[in-house]
Amino acid sequence: MRRRLSQVQQTHDTTIYVSEPRMADSGSEEAAVIENPEVAPEEVQQDIGGTGDGSSLLKKMEISVSEAEKRTGKNTMNMQETYTVYLIETRSVEALNEGQSPAPDTLWRRYSEFELLRNYLLVTYSYIVVPPLPEKRAEFVWHKLSADNMDPDFVERRRIGLENFLLRISAHSVLSKDNIFYLFLTQENGWKDVVYDTGFQAKADSRLKALNATFRVKNPEKRFTELKHYSDELQSVISHLLRVRARVADRLYGVYKVHGNYGRVFSEWSAIEKEMGDGLQSAGHHMDAYAASVDDILEEEEHYADQLKEYLFYSEALRTVCRKHELLQYELEVTALDLVSKKQQREELATGTVRTFSLKGMTSKLFGQETPEQREAKLKVLEEQITEGEEFVKSKTLECEEYVQNSWIDIERFKEQKNQDLKEALISYAVMQISMCKKGIQVWTNAKECFSKM
Repeated sequence: MRRRLSQVQQTHDTTIYVSEPRMADSGSEEAAVIENPEVAPEEVQQDIGGTGDGSSLLKKMEISVSEAEKRTGKNTMNMQETYTVYLIETRSVEALNEGQSPAPDTLWRRYSEFELLRNYLLVTYSYIVVPPLPEKRAEFVWHKLSADNMDPDFVERRRIGLENFLLRISAHSVLSKDNIFYLFLTQENGWKDVVYDTGFQAKADSRLKALNATFRVKNPEKRFTELKHYSDELQSVISHLLRVRARVADRLYGVYKVHGNYGRVFSEWSAIEKEMGDGLQSAGHHMDAYAASVDDILEEEEHYADQLKEYLFYSEALRTVCRKHELLQYELEVTALDLVSKKQQREELATGTVRTFSLKGMTSKLFGQETPEQREAKLKVLEEQITEGEEFVKSKTLECEEYVQNSWIDIERFKEQKNQDLKEALISYAVMQISMCKKGIQVWTNAKECFSKM
């Protein structure tokens, strides 16, 4: 699975150009280096290939999550807990291409550290469809597969998912160049402190702000509205598909296991038959082998289901990009309305006429008009506020336009990646089903031959 994904992702490498320093502050290598002064810019350029040519880290470093290990320790509440850590191995591709076989650099990470990395990327690169993590607890599984997050089979599947998560980021032309990500792969101790020192949490938009923007934005971008609807529909379709697959897997498990009863019955029958005994016994062996093969088949099928689950979680990543755009658009609209209001106040103050009801107008009628000096002072303040407001509107408009441009480049990259990945996953799933059916045909063909020899 690692090899297949890495090939697909390198094929769909796309460079995202950020034209203004404001956007670069949150995502460029230079900003990351400033936030972590222990790493020199020259070292980052050399280590992760930040040359601006659009190349990804995956072309320079081989990355794998090679094993998982259960550990016991004390949490922040000083209570005993059992948790799983994952071993990340990295090797230089250049050394491997030169025929060398260097020992990999290794470090251990908990799932919570992968979550912290992704949260940092979501905030820092809000215009990018950030790859999702594998599920924390199993869902949409067939009934014989444990949903316990400490179950060895589930931990193994999550290990594969975490490796895929790192490969997705490493293949991305922007995310792969982030210094925090590079340190995640290479610096075990103190990494979390470096992440928090970036101040990314302070930049995170609150859920309340995002929800408010969703309902109050007046001129939403049509493409993002359609994308949001598409992500909802994609999530719904894949959820239904996974539920159907789980029900089919349950029934398939039952059908296979019932074939084990054939084996038991044929074996018992063979004991009372002389001429037919050998044929019945052989047919029973074929049935037993067929019944026992279902566990491996359905575990293999679960890996294909995990590839579909990745895009179930990708749907939320798409909505995150849409919500950020709604928030930017809402802030722009509020800023523009405030500017219009101030210009109207300036006109009213200059002409001495109040076009709309206001507390100021009522006060003037009750206590008399302002003096010319007071009016001039207020006009001067308003002129300054209007000048600042016009600059702020320009800045917000440019920020919104840049976000649309940069995010849509990445969304197009994501669409191409999604089409290729889902096509491969569904074809592989179909091939597996065909193979499984052929095994069933072969079992009954063998049984037929056994019966013919009786």
